[in-house]
Amino acid sequence: MDAPMFTRFFLTLKQARIPVSLREYLLLLEGMKAGLVTYDIEGFYHLARASLVKDERHLDRFDQVFSEVFKGVEAVGGGGEAVEEQPIPEEWLRKLTEKFLTDEEKAQVEALGGWDKLMETLKQRLEEQKGRHQGGSKWIGTGGTSPFGAYGYNPEGVRIGQNESRHRRAAKVWDKRRFRNLDDSVELGTRNIKVALKRLRVWARSGADEELALDDTIRATAERGYLDVVTRPERRNAVKLVVFLDVGGSMDDHIRVVEELFSAARSEFKHLEYYYFHNCLYEGVWRDNARRWTEQMSTWDVLNTYGSDYKCIFVGDASMSPYEIAVPGGANEHWNEEAGEVWLRRAFTQWPGYVWLNPVPQSHWRYTHSIGMIREITEDRMFPLTLDGIGAAMKALV
Repeated sequence: MDAPMFTRFFLTLKQARIPVSLREYLLLLEGMKAGLVTYDIEGFYHLARASLVKDERHLDRFDQVFSEVFKGVEAVGGGGEAVEEQPIPEEWLRKLTEKFLTDEEKAQVEALGGWDKLMETLKQRLEEQKGRHQGGSKWIGTGGTSPFGAYGYNPEGVRIGQNESRHRRAAKVWDKRRFRNLDDSVELGTRNIKVALKRLRVWARSGADEELALDDTIRATAERGYLDVVTRPERRNAVKLVVFLDVGGSMDDHIRVVEELFSAARSEFKHLEYYYFHNCLYEGVWRDNARRWTEQMSTWDVLNTYGSDYKCIFVGDASMSPYEIAVPGGANEHWNEEAGEVWLRRAFTQWPGYVWLNPVPQSHWRYTHSIGMIREITEDRMFPLTLDGIGAAMKALV
């Protein structure tokens, strides 16, 4: 067994504040020794996660540690031996795929003439093309100027076989990407956000927890001549909140501030429900990004589950192709029968108390067409994701 690698894995998990015990670590080693996984890095990942992670909130940090420790490892044997693949030199890949065009060349790269034409041309190329293609301006491949493919230059197109966007302007992404869940344990910087969120409070006395009623205790004690402790239900924030969080793509730039907001909201509101979406609201939402394609929930069900007494907060940068908002089939990663605008208006009708928090600086909003579209749909109830913006949004919800 490659003891140093597994020991490093265990210690790195501890450093990442994942509560893994020595007993759980030994259980993992016993499973490896028993041959539960043989030369299968993916199988080892699932075995390690099942053995070491007790709380789903730690899954994201576990994935990060696993990726760091076992980066480049292709197989792990039952005896612990690891086989590392030799990566292709990064400089060679960069020269192969990156194309730095002149201003004149970039000016020649234009969209094909609207959404319908773009999709029609893609269908024709898929039918005509035989095999892989590198570079060029027509075929679906890599490193070219065609509006279809990966790692090329084109301001508007369909991105196929590429994990992340270079320009973040593709009209559609033909791959199912994985996004990570927001970590609600983030505490750094959340104190001021909690103060801003406190503006949204409606006090009520309910629940099993009780607090001392000091005035009533003094009065009862004086009347009876002996100590008579009087309690009453503890005051709680009675506001009920449903939150929709945009994840992935351009939202990766704002993960930290959204995590801080999410963490603060979880601690401030007892009645809080949350769902993830990507770019715009459509017919399905999800609670776990790792299962976003297999365990989606119907947006209709969510609309019908929570009454109009809930407050609704959307958190997203509203930065996307206009097709994603206004056109059926315009969704970034799947075919949507109804436009995103239709679903947003349904949500705002169901929850009249709603706001949209945008992490993009407010001074930049006018430069993105889709932000203007979302502002119009929300009737200008969009606020910047700053302390002042959160305060103003909470005031608007009261």
